Amino acid sequence: MGPVRGLKKRRKIEKKPEENASASGSSEKERSVDWWDELSKRMNGLQFPSKGPDKFKSVFKISRRTFDYICSLVKEDMMAKPGSFTFSNGKPVSFEDQVAVALRRLSSGESLVTVGDSFGLHHSTVSQLTWRFVEAMEERGLHHLQWPSTEAEMTEIKSNFEKIQGLPNCCGVIETTHVMMCLPSSDPASNVWLDHEKNHSMVLQAIVDPEMRFRDILTGWPGKLEDWLVFQSSNFCNLCDKGERLNGKKLELSEGSEIREYIIGDVGYPLLSYLVIPYEGKELSELRAEFNKRHSATRLVAHRALARLKDMWKIIQGVMRRPDKHKLPRIILVCCLLHNIVIDLEDDVQDEMPLSHDHDSGYHQRICGSVDVKGVHLRDKLSLYLSRKLPP
Repeated sequence: MGPVRGLKKRRKIEKKPEENASASGSSEKERSVDWWDELSKRMNGLQFPSKGPDKFKSVFKISRRTFDYICSLVKEDMMAKPGSFTFSNGKPVSFEDQVAVALRRLSSGESLVTVGDSFGLHHSTVSQLTWRFVEAMEERGLHHLQWPSTEAEMTEIKSNFEKIQGLPNCCGVIETTHVMMCLPSSDPASNVWLDHEKNHSMVLQAIVDPEMRFRDILTGWPGKLEDWLVFQSSNFCNLCDKGERLNGKKLELSEGSEIREYIIGDVGYPLLSYLVIPYEGKELSELRAEFNKRHSATRLVAHRALARLKDMWKIIQGVMRRPDKHKLPRIILVCCLLHNIVIDLEDDVQDEMPLSHDHDSGYHQRICGSVDVKGVHLRDKLSLYLSRKLPP
């Protein structure tokens, strides 16, 4: 599969998370309790609390409620596929076991062999189960990653962004991170993936809302591509250029001065009529320095989202050994879906995680330098507004 360029909405209406999560009856809940008790006794070599919900969270990085909801999403697709699996002791692998194995592989980042040994499964079985889960999540979970579809939803996003550092009418923060790979240097094809920091990597571009939820992603491109080139290839950029995105209500800052909807990003992106970057230069005026300070503080939401993504779903945090470059974009997408589901279900596991913003260690800022005059006017209006120097 090539780059994940855009996410189409499913044609049929999906149930709300709360409805799906509570759909099962008491007998099914009892069965899942028995399932977890049995599986946890079977698992080898994992250090976790001896009992209670903390034991479950330490293994899968999510609560039981979130796990049950994810099961409700993927059950139909996973159960429809032919094939049966057994543990090394001959016992059949239940549906819940299958989801558990896949989530452990994605959340721990451990090798197929290590995960297989922990569960008493052959590494090829771990691979098959993980891929079944990824395919099912692609099919059933896309409604958790989409651009706001109603004016009310976008209004709330703008309001919450403004509460951070005062930026009005802001709809998102764009940021890029690298997923590193270990590829054979003897293979000439590996050079395609060699980036500016001499790592083999694949990029993930994400647009994030104030709650650290991914609203749009693009992945699949080699890490050596500049951020602005990745952005220009995106469906999001194409929609904006055609006036079909960030085309909502303009905001009047003062009489005769209004601003359109926009997103913000760092200097690795171009300054556009709908994408605002910081002022460049060492000796900036007080007005421009203050704007950059607020701009930077607001962008932290995207840094934290990507850092949490990699911390929770460690399969994309470290260096992946010889991954399938056609499958990796789909794994990255599913990790983003899982990240959003944790937020959508208000899983308290996210409150227990450290708030880091270092998602791309070792990578240095690269500068685009492209400037659009409409972007200059937009940024100057915002800067004046934030300094309260706009005429009434």
